[in-house]
Amino acid sequence: MPTSPDSRDKSTSRPQTPPHARMHWLVRAFLWLIGLAVAGALALAMVIAVALAMAYPNLPDVSELADYRPKLPLRIYSAEGALLGEFGEERRTLTPINDIPKVMVDAVLAIEDTRFFEHGGVDYKGMLRAALANLGKVKSQGASTITMQVARNVYLSSEKTYTRKIYEILLTFKLEHLLTKEKILEIYMNQIFLGHRAYGFAAASEVYFGKPLKDVSIAEAAMLAGLPKAPSAYNPISNPKRARIRQLYIIDRMEENGFITPEQARLAREEPLQLRNANHNVGVNADYVAEMARQLVYAQYGDDAYTRGLNVYTTLNAGEQEVAYAALRKGIMDYERRQRYRGPEKFIALPSDAQALEDVIDDTLAQHPDNGDVLAAVVLEASTKSMTVQRPDGEKIVITGDGLKPVESGLSDKAAPNIKIRPGAVIRVIETGKGKWSATQLPEVEGAFVAVDPRTGAIRALVGGFDFQKNKFNHVTQAWRQPGSSFKPFLYSAALEKGVGPATLVNDAPMFFGANVTGGQPWEPRNYDGKFEGPMPLRTALAKSRNIPSIRVLEFTTPQFGQEWVTRFGFEASRHPAYLTMALGAGSVTPMQMATAFSVFANGGYRINPWLISKITDHKGQVLSAYTPKPLEEQPQAIDARNAFIMNSMLQTVAKSGTAARAQATLKRPDIYGKTGTTNDAVDAWFAGFQPTLTAITWIGYDTPRNLGSRETGGGLSLPIWISFMQHALKDVPVATYPVPPGVVNMGGEWFYEEYAGGAGVTALGMNPGYFNPDQPTEAPPQEERSRILDLFRN
Repeated sequence: MPTSPDSRDKSTSRPQTPPHARMHWLVRAFLWLIGLAVAGALALAMVIAVALAMAYPNLPDVSELADYRPKLPLRIYSAEGALLGEFGEERRTLTPINDIPKVMVDAVLAIEDTRFFEHGGVDYKGMLRAALANLGKVKSQGASTITMQVARNVYLSSEKTYTRKIYEILLTFKLEHLLTKEKILEIYMNQIFLGHRAYGFAAASEVYFGKPLKDVSIAEAAMLAGLPKAPSAYNPISNPKRARIRQLYIIDRMEENGFITPEQARLAREEPLQLRNANHNVGVNADYVAEMARQLVYAQYGDDAYTRGLNVYTTLNAGEQEVAYAALRKGIMDYERRQRYRGPEKFIALPSDAQALEDVIDDTLAQHPDNGDVLAAVVLEASTKSMTVQRPDGEKIVITGDGLKPVESGLSDKAAPNIKIRPGAVIRVIETGKGKWSATQLPEVEGAFVAVDPRTGAIRALVGGFDFQKNKFNHVTQAWRQPGSSFKPFLYSAALEKGVGPATLVNDAPMFFGANVTGGQPWEPRNYDGKFEGPMPLRTALAKSRNIPSIRVLEFTTPQFGQEWVTRFGFEASRHPAYLTMALGAGSVTPMQMATAFSVFANGGYRINPWLISKITDHKGQVLSAYTPKPLEEQPQAIDARNAFIMNSMLQTVAKSGTAARAQATLKRPDIYGKTGTTNDAVDAWFAGFQPTLTAITWIGYDTPRNLGSRETGGGLSLPIWISFMQHALKDVPVATYPVPPGVVNMGGEWFYEEYAGGAGVTALGMNPGYFNPDQPTEAPPQEERSRILDLFRN
C-alpha cells in the first residue's frame, strides 16, 4: 500500500532553508572576509609604515646628485687636444644631457624605460606588463625603471633581497622628488657600466666604435643600448652574435615606439658595424709621453689624479709624434733585416681538419699578439722560393723574392732545428708596400727619439723605445749611454775659449800612451777608418769626425777645463771623468740631456729646461695649473753668442759635406746642423742635430751594450730616422739664418773671435817635429810629451 507524502517520518527529513536566509548568510560571510582583508591591509600598511618610518631616515642623502661628480679618469692630451692616454679604473666622459644625441636617448628609453617621462619613478603599468609577459613565456622583460637603476647603481649593492628592493623603491621616490627627469637621465647615461672599463655611453662609444657619442648612428646606438642589461653577455667584441640579436630587438622596440621610421629601422638592421680593436686605446702612439705625464701629475695629486677627471695638456705635437714613432720603428726594423735570423717564436702541430686548423692558429696567435705593424703569423708552407703564412680568421699571405731574405738562413736545408722555418712555425711578417710582404722578427735592439723647441724647451715629440708594451723603460730619459763622437762639439766649444778656432791646424797623426803613462793598459787611439790624414783644419776634423784631432784639442785645453765646460750644457761632471778619453765621448749621457745640450747651440747660447705639461684642467675645463716658460733672454746663458755662432758654422759643415752630408742633401735646405756619433766598437749610434726652431736626437743600441755591427754607424743607423722626422716637421718652416754676433770677424772665408784674428790665436796643435811621420810605424811620444800626458791621465 503506497505511502502518502504526509505519512513520511518527519523526524528524518531536513528542513528547507529559505532563500532570503541563505542570502543573508552569504552577505555576512562576504562582509567578514572584507573586514579580514581590510584588517590585514591595515596591519600590513602599519608594518610598511613602521618599516618606512625606520628606513627612510637612514636613506643616503641624494642631494649630492644635483651636482653629479662620478669617478673620472686622468686623461693626457697633445697640444692640439688629441688623446694620448687615460688612467683610472673607470673610463668615463661626463656628458651633459643636452650633449647626448637624441638617437642614443631614444635607444635607451626604448629598451629600458619607455614611459620614463610619464611615471613617478615606479612604473606600475610596466611592472604589470612585464609580469604578464614573463608568465606568458614571451621574451623576458624587466620591471626596473631608469630611476630605480640609478638608485641601485649609485647607492645600493646588486644583491637580490626584499630589504634591498624596499630601499631601492624608497630611494627612487626620493630621487624623483629632488631631481628633474633630465638630471636623472643624465646621471644614468653617464654612470652605467658598459664593459671594458667603460662607464657611460660616451666612453662606450669611444671604446667600441672609436668615435664621439655625438656621431653614433641608429645601429650603433642600438648596440650600445643593449649593454646595460649584461655588459659581458652582450659585448659586441667578445660576444658579437648575442650582441647582434639584442641590437635587432632594440631596433624593433625603437620602431614600435615611434622613435624611428620603418625605413630607418630597415637601414639600421642592414648597417655593418665597424668595431674598434679593444686593445687599441688611443689614436696617437705616445705611450711613453703619457706615462711621463702620469708620473708628474701623480706626484702632485696622488691617488686623486685617477678619479678627479683631470685633463692634462702636453706640449706634444700629435702629427710630429706619429712621424717620430713611425720613423724610429722603421729605422729599427731596417737594421733588424740585416741581422741573423734567430728562429721562429714557437712551433705548433697543424691539424688536417680545416676548422680545427683555423681554431688552433687563432688560439696560438692570441698568445703572440701583433706588435704594431710587425704581425704574427703561422707558417703553412715554406721553401727557399716561397712561403705561405696564415693570420687570424683564415687570412693567408704569400711571401716571395726579397721578402724572404731576412729569414733565408731559416729556410735553408742546413738550418738548425730551432732555426728552421717549417709548417707550424710562428713567425713575424711586415707589409713593405701595397700588397708586398716580408718575413721578419721582433727586434732585440732598442732606440730613442726626442725633439724639443730650443727656444722654449717644449717637448714636441718623444719615443722612448720600440714598443711600450714590450719594454716600458724610457730610453730618452733613463738610458745612460756613451755619446761617442756626438760629444765632440762641446769640447770644441771649450777650445774656442782658449784661442783654438775652425782654422787651427790639428795633426791627425798616430798617438801612443804606454802603460807607464796610463797607469794600466797601453792606449793607442785610432780613427774609425784606422787611417791618419795628417794636419787639417779643426773644421775639417769635426766634419770628418776624426778622433785624434779631438784628443789633441782636449790635451791643449786640459780635461779639467773640458769637464767644467760641458756642465754649462747640462751634463754632469761626475759622469765625464777628466781624462783624455772624454774626447771620444766615453762619458755617459741620456738622449734628453743631448737635446738640452744641442739646444744651447741652436738658440744662440741659452740653457733651456725641457718641459712637457702646459696646463691641467678639471673635467669642466677650469684651469688648475698652467706653465709658461720664461723668454729665452731670461734663461741662463751657458755660452757666449759668438761661441754658439762659430760652433754652428762648424756643425753646418758636418751636415753639408761631412759625416752627415746626407742631411742637407735630402732636406735641401742650408739651415741644418748636427753631429753623428758612433762609440768605440759601435755599441751606440747617434745623430744629434737641429734647425734653429727644432732640436732632435736619435739613438740606437742594445739595452745590454754590445756591438751593433762592424759597418753600423750613427750616420747609417740614426741619421735616416732624424731625416724622416725633419722632412715632416720642417715642411712649412722658412729657412732661418743666424745673425753674426758682435766680437766675431770673417777673414779669408773663416770665422774668428775678434781678439784671435790675424794669427793671434792658436794656429796649430800636435805639430812637434818627429812626433808624426805617416810613412813610419806608430811611435811613442818624446819623453817631455809623455810626462805632460801622464799628468793629464793622473788628474
